[in-house]
Amino acid sequence: MSDYDVDDYESFDLGRAGGSGTPSRREADAAAEDSDFDEDEDDELDDEPEDAEDDEIDLVLAVYREDGVAVARALPKELANDLEELIVQLRRLPGDAGAIGFVSLVGEVFVIVRVRGRMVQTLVSDAASATEWPIARDVADYLGESDIDEDEAEPLGDLGLLADVGISELDLEGFVAELDDDADSDEVVLDIADKLGVGREVRRVVDAEFA
Repeated sequence: MSDYDVDDYESFDLGRAGGSGTPSRREADAAAEDSDFDEDEDDELDDEPEDAEDDEIDLVLAVYREDGVAVARALPKELANDLEELIVQLRRLPGDAGAIGFVSLVGEVFVIVRVRGRMVQTLVSDAASATEWPIARDVADYLGESDIDEDEAEPLGDLGLLADVGISELDLEGFVAELDDDADSDEVVLDIADKLGVGREVRRVVDAEFA
């Protein structure tokens, strides 16, 4: 999977050399269309989800193994609103085989991000949450999913991102389904941590930093 790297994007100069004198009818029409486009773009920006507040963030943490020892670490809460920066921070951790990040918001939605070198895999438990939370929108953008149905309460992303560490796609689907049974998303993250064999370490961090 390709890396989420801002350097991959190119900027293009869409301007053109202009001459003097009165603009033609075609130029005037084009200017009007540009104005309409700018208004539409402003409307789209108005629809961008607002950042999660501190009291809406259940947890932001990373797990990894260093020299075979399980490690859990709290991460800054602002990373709960920024997938790109979360990836950067996960990549800096000294994991033997990369690191896994977890975010839980308002007890309703969780995000998993796994980083191994240049490889990034991610999952959000509820696709519709991309209309509510910036990090979920980031996941949708990263995956190239621009048409999000607000009523689509299905996971979005790579259900197999933890398959090689003991959690199959079917297992992860089961964890997501716990949310439909009124489980809180932070509790589901703890269940996933237990399955990964890092539950004790994660609970220690959650109790110390997010309780």
